[in-house]
Amino acid sequence: MFRFTVHGFIRSKNQPSQCILADYTFGHTNLQVCRKWVNQLNASLKQEVGRPKNLLVFVHPRSGKGNGCRTWEAVAPIFSRARVETKVIVTEKAGEAFDVMSSITNMELNSYDGVVAVGGDGFFNEILNGFLSPRFKAPYPPTPSDFVHVVKDNGDALVNEEDEIVAETSNKMEDQFPLISSPKKFGSRISNLNSEDKAAEFPVPNEWFRFGIIPAGSTDAIVICTTGTRDPITSALHIVLGKRVHLDIAQVVRWKMTPSSEVEPNVRYAASFSGYGFYGDVITESEKYRWMGPKRYDYAGTMVFLKHRSYEAEIAYLDVESDEINLTSKRDYQGNLIRAIRSSHVSERRICRTNCNVCNEKPNHASVGVCSLTPHLNSEETRWARSKGHFLSVGAAVISCRNEKAPDGLVADAHLSDGFLHLILIRDCPHASYLWHLTQLTRRGGSPLNFKFVEHHKLLQTPAFTFTSSGDESVWNVDGEIFQAHQLSAQVFRGLVSMFASGPEV
Repeated sequence: MFRFTVHGFIRSKNQPSQCILADYTFGHTNLQVCRKWVNQLNASLKQEVGRPKNLLVFVHPRSGKGNGCRTWEAVAPIFSRARVETKVIVTEKAGEAFDVMSSITNMELNSYDGVVAVGGDGFFNEILNGFLSPRFKAPYPPTPSDFVHVVKDNGDALVNEEDEIVAETSNKMEDQFPLISSPKKFGSRISNLNSEDKAAEFPVPNEWFRFGIIPAGSTDAIVICTTGTRDPITSALHIVLGKRVHLDIAQVVRWKMTPSSEVEPNVRYAASFSGYGFYGDVITESEKYRWMGPKRYDYAGTMVFLKHRSYEAEIAYLDVESDEINLTSKRDYQGNLIRAIRSSHVSERRICRTNCNVCNEKPNHASVGVCSLTPHLNSEETRWARSKGHFLSVGAAVISCRNEKAPDGLVADAHLSDGFLHLILIRDCPHASYLWHLTQLTRRGGSPLNFKFVEHHKLLQTPAFTFTSSGDESVWNVDGEIFQAHQLSAQVFRGLVSMFASGPEV
């Protein structure tokens, strides 16, 4: 009896998003029959469109519990069986993946079908920033006319009382926000590639080039949101099968590091979440206990919660009136802002899933190549709304940020590629109330945003905001990485990158 084996997978009965490897062995007494079947199967596989053939793999050996190398060794046979060539780089120091991705030539990058990160969200963020920093041509986020000078000239700045929301309509939208970044103005941050490599173009966004993540971190929120499970085998199968889903990316620009700093823009990109206050304090505190592994976040979170610190800051965000989504702003008897969406949107919770209709809608990059802000910049209805006060936290979620401790994430109905940015402001409140808010995050089907001290702004149509701290210290958590910023602005680009994933299964 002659035999051959077909390597495949089945879906887990308990977790539909999780894939389990399965081998099927066939046999026949005639060797030629077996060879015919093998040749036919291989010929069919070669006709599969979208499967990668050559990948660049970065392995973080100390990510999470320090299992990065063991995780890669466990999934490497899947790539071999799928006949995917891999160039593996095991990083030896912080920032190495960023340096490699930012210095790699476009010609070499074009030889790969994608990049795979074996690590956590922070490691993927490092690779993403190394990829986008020298190649992504886009203007800075839009800002109010007084934003950059608000610290230097308080007399001319629009300073509002706590809980006051002010609308500011721009009369010079066309001058303030260019449709395309000119080389003279943005040339210093567009590209540091040599002249020979500029001939080998690498467009961003790129329909073919994709990113993959093999989870080996402490939280792995991006993997859970894009594949539905925190399983290295499942992620590896998504990659070798050539799955594809678009992912929104936020551009975060620090204008000033401290109140006395000079204005000097510094760009970072985020794929999941950027947070200030509680979130920044947790990531800062956790750095003291790296020897604890992933448990350091639980310990640091408890310590920060017990301190219950609030921070004074001002947040401004673009507010665009739309006929399709009618937003109304009103106040309750305590003066808290309520953002009310039409009842149809409140009752419907459209969770992002495989073949999501929202995410499958093709992003419109025609106007500037990437920026979804531009079509609305000349609208007379474009205005800046402001919120000032003491906040326990300020968060900007690009995706739902599901993880094992927050099964529904920070925003349950956030999508992978809808072009929206969810701005979550947690105002100062009693200790017990904040504990109840955090408890709701840990519950499936909870309502963490249904509190009077919580402002949730789903930034529609022109998703951008600015932040200015009133204190001396200001630390942000950008995809799990520390980012000190006294003053920053942010915007989101719809479907800027593609992932080797298909979204969570129903």
